[in-house]
Amino acid sequence: MAPRPLRVMQSFRTPRPTTNPYIVMLDQALAAEPTIDHVRFSWREALLGRLDVIHFHWPEVLLEGDRPWKRWGKRQLFRLMLLRTALTRTAVVRTVHNLELPSGLGPATRRLLVALERRTRLRILLNDVTKPAWESATVVIPHGHYVDWFAATPRVLAAPHTLGFAGLVRAYKGVESLIEAFAQTAADRPQLRLRISGRPTSAALRSELESLAATDARVTLDLRFLDEDAFATAIMSARGIVLPYRHMHNSGAALAALSLSRPVLVPRNEVNTALSAEVGEGWVHQYDDLVDADDLRAFDDAVAHEPAEPPRLGGRDWSTVGAQHAGAYRAAVAGVR
Repeated sequence: MAPRPLRVMQSFRTPRPTTNPYIVMLDQALAAEPTIDHVRFSWREALLGRLDVIHFHWPEVLLEGDRPWKRWGKRQLFRLMLLRTALTRTAVVRTVHNLELPSGLGPATRRLLVALERRTRLRILLNDVTKPAWESATVVIPHGHYVDWFAATPRVLAAPHTLGFAGLVRAYKGVESLIEAFAQTAADRPQLRLRISGRPTSAALRSELESLAATDARVTLDLRFLDEDAFATAIMSARGIVLPYRHMHNSGAALAALSLSRPVLVPRNEVNTALSAEVGEGWVHQYDDLVDADDLRAFDDAVAHEPAEPPRLGGRDWSTVGAQHAGAYRAAVAGVR
């Protein structure tokens, strides 16, 4: 007789139109996986449901609230949830999306997240390079591709000599430095264009981008929230995508660009070097330290012609990702019983 499916609750609720595509695709993959009973998050299930596993992604989201009393209430619920996982021997699994806890947390929230880290029995890593700060069993499950996600989006031809950035504009992503470096190509590459697409996370960042772009007519800004079709179109309209991040661990934006057959320029590190070897020659270009004008010139030259072979993304199929998660859950349950 086949064992009963494991009942696994995720830390995310029902996806919405603005939900991170990674979560949407994982939700779909887990729902299709026959060896688990896939449950989306609710406090009722967390405190009263019969669960084998709780899988956390960005647990700090569960502690957010727009009023102090709401945040206080969620902290009490979170504390009870952790206590129940210990009493019922529910396996706690964490995907390591970020190497460190978020900055700006209050002391009470930080203590709860540290307690969660100590309760975690298995960590899912998105690459072979990640070294978690907390000791536990680990398994590597690569971030799935976006090929199917964008399959219905109409194809767009790339404009020649056009580089782009697409996605939410956060301070750590270094878009200001990209515009400054691009300005230094004006004398020798007047034909080169830069398109920045995506909503800044603050009014101050928006103002800075607008001020920098105002001095260079070759720079185009589209600083609105991008739905998935607009995001894909922004990527496809460029010959290559520049991700000038000051720190990069895993990048869904890089995988999105590769899934849409657009080369990327990214910081040089072990993760991106491994990605380059995985997907094949000509798709992942790297720069050292901060991106500069010479990096942009070299990237412009490189993307003038498409690579000889399409990017190799077969190992990131979401049906495989779903099955790998099911295997990780079984290992986590075995580790607490």
